[in-house]
Amino acid sequence: MEELTIGFNDLKDLYRSYMPFLKNGGLFVRTARQYKMGQSLALSVTLPDSLESVTVSGKVAWITPHGSQSSNPAGVGVSFIDDKSQLSAQIEKLLGGMLSSPDPTHTI
Repeated sequence: MEELTIGFNDLKDLYRSYMPFLKNGGLFVRTARQYKMGQSLALSVTLPDSLESVTVSGKVAWITPHGSQSSNPAGVGVSFIDDKSQLSAQIEKLLGGMLSSPDPTHTI
């Protein structure tokens, strides 16, 4: 299983990448590489102000191709499948009230 590494410098960047509308949560990862829907991936995620990364496995649930008509960056959204470290809960705790913000994200 391929592993993608993603690090967040601030909460705004995390907010733009988090996908709370997926059943177990997920993250959008900017990448020029092409993946297929349902492809299994592992994510190594470093949250803002964290020194250690958390690894979670998931599947591609969203694709924004290079050159899409929206202004969103190219990449894939990975839906969390095996979230033993409760990454989704950690993200939601960090984001708090930002989750109901009307600010645009990389997906919706």
